[in-house]
Amino acid sequence: MFNQLGVIGCGLMGGSFALALKRAGLVKRVVGYSKSPSTTELAKRLGVIDVAAESALLAVASSDIVLIAVPVAATESTFKAIRHLVEPHVLFMDVGSTKRDVVDTARRVLKERVGAFVPAHPIAGKESAGVAHADASLYAGRQVILTPLAQTAPELVQKATDVWSAIGSQVLKMTPENHDSAFAAVSHLPHLLAFAYFSAIMNQPAGRDFLSLAGPGFRDFTRIAASDPAVWRDILLANREEVMKQAQRFRHSLDAIEHVIRAGNPQALEDLIRGAAEGRSNWQIGSSRGTPGK
Repeated sequence: MFNQLGVIGCGLMGGSFALALKRAGLVKRVVGYSKSPSTTELAKRLGVIDVAAESALLAVASSDIVLIAVPVAATESTFKAIRHLVEPHVLFMDVGSTKRDVVDTARRVLKERVGAFVPAHPIAGKESAGVAHADASLYAGRQVILTPLAQTAPELVQKATDVWSAIGSQVLKMTPENHDSAFAAVSHLPHLLAFAYFSAIMNQPAGRDFLSLAGPGFRDFTRIAASDPAVWRDILLANREEVMKQAQRFRHSLDAIEHVIRAGNPQALEDLIRGAAEGRSNWQIGSSRGTPGK
């Protein structure tokens, strides 16, 4: 049980965390701050938070657990705003989709106080952003990746593990470098491809006509192209090196398929498709099956 949760960024992720802790009986009071006062007021009206703070620092004051749920590009300014109240007995976490940049920023800004910070990335979300879509069940059954620093207090890592587990999440731990490499492959590149592919269809002279004929397969393939533009701008830029490595791997794979199509080689094409189809059929969320070489 925590006396007070401070939420900085009362949108989908921060709001869902607050609701989850409330539903689980893990917190007595939630104080929230968002850059937009209208967001904070809506969060209060919806019962997501109990008190609207006028600043990030006031959201931290008297809190014994703090969740920073801001775009990764705003991490540095947020740390600077709250660093004087980052105390070693208070659990501070973020929900950023990239971790090396967040960890580097934490070291640079928090300095000797960085031991209170447990970097976290819950693998959850919706296409619809905003506190109006906050859901107490958002993190249930989902993985949460923790990437603690060498200086992070072990008792806070355990406390973070316990909190996420208590709201139904499966907690994994890895280095920030391994995290960013892995998620460039399975999250960041797919979003990049979805954005590029949908744009390519939409910007053709007959694009609107093509879209009018699209069915469930197209809908499923392009679903993530509707994701928040500002959020994904920040993620793709923050993890650009790893994303570009994965983009190059994708180009090699696409080149191989294009080569056998141009050559009119049906058996080679079928073999390439079968390898992908069997791997996808054997894959399950949270399982390494279907990912040879991992």
